[in-house]
Amino acid sequence: MTAALYGLRNGKSVLVIEKNGFGGQITHSPNVENYPGTISMSGNEFAEKTLDQILHQGAEIEIETVSEVRSEADRKVVITEEGGSYESRTVILATGVKHRMLGLPGEDELVGEGISFCAVCDGDFYTGQTVCVAGGGNSALQEAILLSDKCKEVIMLQDLPFFTGEARLQEVLFARENVKAFSDVKINRLLTREGELTGVEIEGRSDGKVREIPCDGLFVAIGLIPENEPFAALADLNEYGYFDSDEQCLTRTPGVFVAGDCRSKRIRQVTTAAADGAVAALAACQYINGL
Repeated sequence: MTAALYGLRNGKSVLVIEKNGFGGQITHSPNVENYPGTISMSGNEFAEKTLDQILHQGAEIEIETVSEVRSEADRKVVITEEGGSYESRTVILATGVKHRMLGLPGEDELVGEGISFCAVCDGDFYTGQTVCVAGGGNSALQEAILLSDKCKEVIMLQDLPFFTGEARLQEVLFARENVKAFSDVKINRLLTREGELTGVEIEGRSDGKVREIPCDGLFVAIGLIPENEPFAALADLNEYGYFDSDEQCLTRTPGVFVAGDCRSKRIRQVTTAAADGAVAALAACQYINGL
């Protein structure tokens, strides 16, 4: 939507094709307190305001799922699963990513209500409380380090017999007195009371021992899933499936740009996603203007 805003402000016609809901991952955050100029807002509120802003500027909207983008001479043809076909001079791919989920009953309903994916975004809400972190790689360890600065207790839950993150991160994390770790365990179910998360049930993979772990929140850090494969003919993908593009948001196909969490980057936050949208849109405008 930021890309749409910058395109519209530069006098271009803009069509936004969205398959799910406007705003993407940010809509799962009950409170956004790290966006400049705003003390606090919900992710849904932020998405709705941005949508209203681009509609006011003249954006067109289609709720469809893009299945293919073709590059034909100086035109791009966007094909959707619903049978739509749209032509344009440029295309910005802002496909985002999905958080890998645990696949437990009731998990979707608890996202933003006890289950979180981002310590930077939501860690403050658990200050002085007990949280679990599912995962054992670098992302999980980094999330846990941030949480251990705020939370009374951080409990790591890893399904492998060992933690796979960097040794230095493990040293830093497990040296902290308020951090506890369980490895070689699986999370069987989420414990709730009156619709709120109260803990998790875990089971040892080797010994079969079942125990309940009380907690106020669960941070899931078991990976992200980019959905960029349908566009691999236009833009290179790295080994993890992200668009292999730098801060310029360019691809190997002239007139095709990428923006947001779907591209290779170190920091994935709402501010960096919005920044990508601005960069990609301005690059697209320059392409259209022949600059």
